[in-house]
Amino acid sequence: KDTARVLGRMFDGIEYRGYGQEVVEELARYAGVPVFNGLTDEFHPTQILADLLTMREHSGKPLQQTAYTYIGDARYNMGNSLLLIGALLGMDTRIGAPKALWPSENIIEQAHSLAEKSGARLLLTDNPQEAVRGTDFIHTDVW
Repeated sequence: KDTARVLGRMFDGIEYRGYGQEVVEELARYAGVPVFNGLTDEFHPTQILADLLTMREHSGKPLQQTAYTYIGDARYNMGNSLLLIGALLGMDTRIGAPKALWPSENIIEQAHSLAEKSGARLLLTDNPQEAVRGTDFIHTDVW
């Protein structure tokens, strides 16, 4: 709390890149200035913003008509963030990974709830060929 308050007096905004999501949330609660999540174990929203801008730049399609696939260990920040933002924005969002490497049930449930409202199409599969068939963009990461 004290560190957040001091940093908030020194800076107009703070980007946090660390481990625990709860740390960036506490920093945001007490800093009194905008706090940007540069990366935690659970989420990587600033990277996703850059990825979405790249998709817009290199595709003539609106995001709602864009399909993208994540191939890799989807249990952590990139898999979670890509699944949730795709669901929020109404995109065709796919994850191709062994089921043991899928996001948590909680993240999957959140994504399905968002998709119901946005019209997003979500696919989680352990078949990488199915995941990438007809996709516009492929993300990959460690296994």
